[in-house]
Amino acid sequence: MTDPRMEGPTPEVERPEGSAALPGASKGYGKLPTAPIPVERTSHEPDAEEFATRSDWEPHAESEPVPVDDARLAPWALFAAIVALATSMFVGWGIPVAIVAVISAIMSLRRPLESRAIAMWALVLGLCATLFSAGWLIWATMQFERLG
Repeated sequence: MTDPRMEGPTPEVERPEGSAALPGASKGYGKLPTAPIPVERTSHEPDAEEFATRSDWEPHAESEPVPVDDARLAPWALFAAIVALATSMFVGWGIPVAIVAVISAIMSLRRPLESRAIAMWALVLGLCATLFSAGWLIWATMQFERLG
């Protein structure tokens, strides 16, 4: 079925009968590739020399400023890791803060603008705080088993 609104391909697109198969296809292509479409300039675009000679050209004032990513996560991860490590020296309830520090340190390691040294310190201290807190929680669980 052909659509009555759609015309068939022109003869230069169809492969003539009896011609050799196009290279690159095992069974040959059914149609030749179309030619590039010519592009015409519709407006005058000044080149670099014209910009250098023109003194009235200025960037558009209404253009939006480019947002700058100045939010840093690594220092906050390090702060959370230090707090979690200090808490884990005495009680095991600092484990949520330690897990937050580890996750934010990993996130900051994946960001290109973050300080890798601060993020690595946050990751190491956060992991140490997680281990210390887990140790406290395991010890506390064993103490409750002796009481019961």
